[in-house]
Amino acid sequence: MDDHLLGWLRTLEEDRLARVLKNRPDAIAAPWPRRLDTLAQRLGNGFAVIEAMRNLPLPCLELAQACLVVPGPATTQRMAAFLGAREDEVAPWLERLYDHALAWPDDDGGIHLAEAVSRWWAAPLGLGEPLEHYLNSWTISNDTLRSLSRNLGLPPHGNKRRTIVRVTEVLSDTERLGALLRNAPHGTRRLLEEFAWDGPVRDVDGGRFVIIGTSEKWAADHGLIYRPSWHVAEMPREVALCLRGPEYHPPFTPDPPEVATLPVDPEEVDHLMTLSAPHVVERCAALLDNTAKAPLPLLKTGGVGVREVRRVAKETGCDEDETRLLLEICAVARLLAWDEKSGGMVPTDRFDRWRLDEGSARLRVLLSAWWRMERSSLRKVDGKYLTVLGDDQSGAAIARIRRAVVTTLAHLPSGTAFADRGSLVRNVHWHSPLLDQALLTDCAWAVLDEARLLGLLANDALTDLGRALAGLTAGAGDENDDMVPMVEHDPVLVEASTRALASVRRSALFGPDLTAVVTGPPSTELAALLDRVAERESRGAASVWRFTTESVRGALDHGYDADELLEELAGVGTVPQPLEYLVHDVARRHGEVTVTTVGCIVQASDPALLAEIAAHRRLTRLGLRLLAPTVLVSSTPADKTLTALRENGYAPVPISDTGEIAIRRTRIEEPQNGKLILLPGGQVAELSDLGVAPHVIAEPTPDPHEHARRLLTAAENGAGDHNGRTWAIIGRMATRLPTAQQSLLGFVVDRGVRAGITLTDGLTATISHGELRGGALDAWCEEAGDYLEFPLAEIVEVRGAY
Repeated sequence: MDDHLLGWLRTLEEDRLARVLKNRPDAIAAPWPRRLDTLAQRLGNGFAVIEAMRNLPLPCLELAQACLVVPGPATTQRMAAFLGAREDEVAPWLERLYDHALAWPDDDGGIHLAEAVSRWWAAPLGLGEPLEHYLNSWTISNDTLRSLSRNLGLPPHGNKRRTIVRVTEVLSDTERLGALLRNAPHGTRRLLEEFAWDGPVRDVDGGRFVIIGTSEKWAADHGLIYRPSWHVAEMPREVALCLRGPEYHPPFTPDPPEVATLPVDPEEVDHLMTLSAPHVVERCAALLDNTAKAPLPLLKTGGVGVREVRRVAKETGCDEDETRLLLEICAVARLLAWDEKSGGMVPTDRFDRWRLDEGSARLRVLLSAWWRMERSSLRKVDGKYLTVLGDDQSGAAIARIRRAVVTTLAHLPSGTAFADRGSLVRNVHWHSPLLDQALLTDCAWAVLDEARLLGLLANDALTDLGRALAGLTAGAGDENDDMVPMVEHDPVLVEASTRALASVRRSALFGPDLTAVVTGPPSTELAALLDRVAERESRGAASVWRFTTESVRGALDHGYDADELLEELAGVGTVPQPLEYLVHDVARRHGEVTVTTVGCIVQASDPALLAEIAAHRRLTRLGLRLLAPTVLVSSTPADKTLTALRENGYAPVPISDTGEIAIRRTRIEEPQNGKLILLPGGQVAELSDLGVAPHVIAEPTPDPHEHARRLLTAAENGAGDHNGRTWAIIGRMATRLPTAQQSLLGFVVDRGVRAGITLTDGLTATISHGELRGGALDAWCEEAGDYLEFPLAEIVEVRGAY
């Protein structure tokens, strides 16, 4: 924990602290901190700091780099002079760093950077370590320092600290360094310029550093270059800044690059959105229905092969790009998953619930999955697509690039389209400078193509769906998170998705030429019905289906009869007489050949015994039928048939497919009892492991103002001061616990570790981040999602929770 950060937090007012917490929601994630010192630890966490830096634009990071190398203590005035900008240009971006707790001012106006920010750049602005770092190294002896002082015209006497200060003063002065270089060997200035502008670390010829008269040896003897190894040399920060000259100013771009734009018709953009959005939902349902019939096999190296992708695309009427995208979206949305028994990817139980939802809810599930997906379906590497559902080394960077591109497009005014990809990429990089620029350039087109297919982009302008999604970057969620993200339930996205599907057609025009025409985007239900009984011939602004003998027979094969089929078709349009004749004619010839499924076969060498079994009144429920004198057919499975025969005095044995007797011992599994847990509000309930819902809606982020008020109140009251008496209090009050479990409970208080506890009434809870309040333990309860008090005297067991 940074003491300077804690001291600054204690000086903040409620509004300023709430602003910090709003920009850093990670700091108040459950279990939320109850003291400012705990808050300071979270704000200074290295991983959290880097995530906060990803959300900052380029000027903030340019300021942070300049703070690390500016000569003298970093202040607003000195920073403005160093950057060659006005103070009013620098101040807003410094305030933004303060609002994210990545930097903070001290009482004298100096700027302190978070430790993780300082460590992010190995060579800020292309500059090396300070001179003091090299001169204080164990490789620099006192004799070497004295020799360096004599070469610089300084008195060699004095202690090491004083000598370092003198050398630093000389090599940090532009005029004195310039006078020194006038006596340098030929080629020295060019060598040093290369280190100053293209350094600070460069490969060198180590042999030239030991040859008298070379520019390399002269620069090393005068402290301008240092060699950590034989073939590598570095230039100190002060020397490089002097060589760059007093006119040098680090880059500072407070204004974003302008995106080249074109005006577009908003009504046309909205119309294209209403065409694309229903199509996505419809094609996704068709794709999942196809995988339910024929599971998608995976390659040995992982992912779905190109042949399978093309097969699914052909059978569902999608193009290949659309199929690639929807397969990966369905996998992320948990609508499609690997099934060991089927040997391929098949629809999950969530798909059954998904297809029963209204169309807008189904669309939001797909958009939410794409928003957090950590792969780009349409990105090409070396001119080839990556394997569908295969490993992507870029991982989370792809998701960040997708959100950055869409968010940047949302900054453009409504009715405006981008006209140039290069200017768009430059603007995205300004808003998200920590993104890999090469990967951003490589993925930008793929992200835009995916957005077009999903109805988020039309005529190179963001649709209302895209704008609604762009505002949900903070709650995007993670691809591997099993919880339903809040994105699916955002009211703005709900409204946009409802409007996107408002123009879907729920009726069709049936022609006497056995065709059905839908003038507009068909609803998922209408498209599924027509796909079931007819063959689609075209899609677009209008879709056309044609009824054939084979297509009608396919519907009958799936369990429909002629009257039911005609009734459903009549519900979406007027059925012409030729279509009615076709359905009845196909139905008349349907079923000329029958196939029967049997549960199992019963055989015996004695025909009289089988006749007796077939006539047994208590075995009628088995549906026994005599096929031959020594063969009976049962309509029930083999295990139930065996049980029934044994209950009625017969002695059958099971036979495997190979004809061998197959009798195995059965393993009896003990039932798993539920456990008592705490629900929000302190209520107690019994939860079975099998009763846990697979998809839980994530809790929203708490109110920053409420947390700021609570933290400042706790700081005023001095809450959380145990005076080092944790172990004594637990030992005196938790008398039901053995010593080892008392120690574990102490770690819950002193170090915030997780542990499971059981109380005298059998209630169990998982706790962490505890504090002692009198004779009770006030700790975070994961089941309740809040801090609760547990009497120490009533805790009967403490166990580790990992």
